[in-house]
Amino acid sequence: MNTETTDKLLAEVTRIANALERLSGPQPRQNDLDAADCFVWKPEKRYLAPVASPSRVDLSLIRGVDHVRDILFENTLRFAEGFPANNALLWGARGMGKSSLVKAVHAAIIAEHKPPLKLVELYREDIGTLGDLLEIIKASSHRFLLFSDDLSFDHDDAAYKSLKAALDGGVEGRPENVLLYATSNRRHLMPRDMIENERSTAINPSEAVEEKVSLSDRFGLWLGFHKCSQDDYLAMIDGYAAHFGLEGTTETLHAEALTWATTRGGRSGRVAWQFVQDLAGRQRKRLDL
Repeated sequence: MNTETTDKLLAEVTRIANALERLSGPQPRQNDLDAADCFVWKPEKRYLAPVASPSRVDLSLIRGVDHVRDILFENTLRFAEGFPANNALLWGARGMGKSSLVKAVHAAIIAEHKPPLKLVELYREDIGTLGDLLEIIKASSHRFLLFSDDLSFDHDDAAYKSLKAALDGGVEGRPENVLLYATSNRRHLMPRDMIENERSTAINPSEAVEEKVSLSDRFGLWLGFHKCSQDDYLAMIDGYAAHFGLEGTTETLHAEALTWATTRGGRSGRVAWQFVQDLAGRQRKRLDL
């Protein structure tokens, strides 16, 4: 084979290889678990995307949930230090700081104690890929707090089985370096009518309901969040005002905050934060978290 023929053959092979590479799409990105403290799971790429500037508030600013705050902090700290801890389900009233508490506790622990604890957010629609995520992180020297916000399951949704297996089922069970936290407005992670429907249509209603309700039983900690009192709501306002240096007397701030809550139809941590954002905007002050 002469040189010209060899060159043509190599060029053709290169062309075919390049075409095949384009058809196969981009190569999966390499996971760098030292790149950040917080990540978002991207299942289509099997990639943990680093979050450079997580959205979270200081733990001291979360008011009205002192009891559950302390329980969650202690549970998370034990896990970060390598001791036994429970998966946690934070359930209850909307806007009472369930997801904010998870992120604030993680931030406080890595700031004060500096353990290699990573927070990974797992979107509700990606629960079915939980096994793939565990496969990636279980061999790491880091410890991982997996967090799914606003978790719930509807009719004909079988994704709950993936979560159920990951919590403590299966042959392998949950990796020792992984803990799962979820927030939900539902104590049993599924609507009441779904549970009632199982009772009315199943051949063995008690077993059908038990399979679904038992999912929440896999969480060792059930932390309830209830609508806040007026005193708790105003304490949140006072805490934010002091932290961010907002202007106004206590009486004026309280009166405006209560009016704001009335227009919003209720009191909650979210409503308090929305009022503070409005107040800071009117005073032309930045809220640097």
